[in-house]
Amino acid sequence: MNELTQKLRGELDRYSPGGKLPSSRALVERFRVSPVTVSRALAQLAAEGLVVTRPGAGAFRAQPQGAGVAAAVGDTSWQEVTLSADAATEVVPRSVDASGVLATLAVPSPGVVEFSGGYLHASLQPERAMAAALARAGRRPGVWDRPPAEGLPELREWFARGIGGAITAAEVLITAGGQSALTTALRALAPPGAPVLLESPTYPGLLAIARAAGLRPVPVPVDTDGVRPDLLAAAFRATGARVFVCQPLFQNPTGAVLSAERRPEVLRIAHEAGAFVVEDDFVRRLVHEDAGPLPRPLASDDRDGVVVHVCSLTKATSPNFRVSALAARGPVLERLRAIQVVDHFFVPRPLQEAALELVGSPAWPRHLRTVAVELRDRRDAMAAALRLRLPELALPHVPVGGYHLWLRLPDGTDETALAAAASRAGVAVAPGRPYFAAEPPAGHLRVSFAALAGPGEITEGVRRLRVACDEVLV
Repeated sequence: MNELTQKLRGELDRYSPGGKLPSSRALVERFRVSPVTVSRALAQLAAEGLVVTRPGAGAFRAQPQGAGVAAAVGDTSWQEVTLSADAATEVVPRSVDASGVLATLAVPSPGVVEFSGGYLHASLQPERAMAAALARAGRRPGVWDRPPAEGLPELREWFARGIGGAITAAEVLITAGGQSALTTALRALAPPGAPVLLESPTYPGLLAIARAAGLRPVPVPVDTDGVRPDLLAAAFRATGARVFVCQPLFQNPTGAVLSAERRPEVLRIAHEAGAFVVEDDFVRRLVHEDAGPLPRPLASDDRDGVVVHVCSLTKATSPNFRVSALAARGPVLERLRAIQVVDHFFVPRPLQEAALELVGSPAWPRHLRTVAVELRDRRDAMAAALRLRLPELALPHVPVGGYHLWLRLPDGTDETALAAAASRAGVAVAPGRPYFAAEPPAGHLRVSFAALAGPGEITEGVRRLRVACDEVLV
């Protein structure tokens, strides 16, 4: 579809503004593609403002912006006043910077090496297994019936077994992806204006969730053993916060794992502060082949209802397979359930049924084993290439799980300029600034090895990043 879009985009100059493009049937015959491919290509051009489609009439080249349409464009400047009218009375401004999230979700242009990706490359996704699961799910009796608001009992039971400990299926809610689950958790646990403790650095999407909810993010530094308990305790005392959000396993972006010594300390500190720990266990199923036994989720060691646990199938499958779970014990579960129902009603039953089919199939453990080996190989290829070609970029920690590496730039480096130079060189990287709630201690880049076709593409991406560094670094 991208190839056809490019071809049609390049031919638009043949038509005058308002001129009609060839019919869909003619495009199908000329380019020997399916009608669906033609429809999607035209929709993309329409989304870019280059084409106008008219049902029953066809597709037409769009008028240039500002040409003969000024009178039809309304004045939206009033929105600036309305959207900022409450700023003086807001405890925390609710404007949201989504640039860090969009960098992960953006589809790079053809030929660009995607070091910024946050999902598995298509070759690593279990596409056949997911397609088969969807097909089997579609034949299940009652698949189009409304599901329980909390989720299908069998799927809740599967997630509860994965969390372990004393968590039961009755304490699990099925949600539409990890981002949605985190949004529900923060809305349930903290009122607007309240402080929320976050690891520093942390996932930009979490910062965006907190700010959109009117919360005040307070950073707590992490090192290679995870969040520092002494600083966590100090942050609770200084702010009176009642929520701490963390990723104890292969933290994004550092890759740190919360050490065995610190795990009980974190739970004790939160309990003494009368606070919840939101555990984002987002990549447990993206462990590398050489990792060894993993620590259990914090929720499995929590008997007092301190932990609200979030886990998802999305990272290990596809960005479109948005099935996740929220688990909690005690009265907070009812509040989480209420907000989940109000915001989303329920996760579509066909998707839940497909998830059950997928994780219950022999293809699922095979897929996880394959991904574990492939991610290890890609990680090693990227680490070796970086050390060989870019020794001035510090790589303090090589994780044994997850999908990215966290690089520290030389002091004084303008990471925004470096990211721009990398883009010109044909490689997309994620600047470090969006990962910090406050001023960062240094410049960083996050580079992903999961969204790439293989070691060859990784080597080429590092070569292009070398070109960018030669342009920017002094």
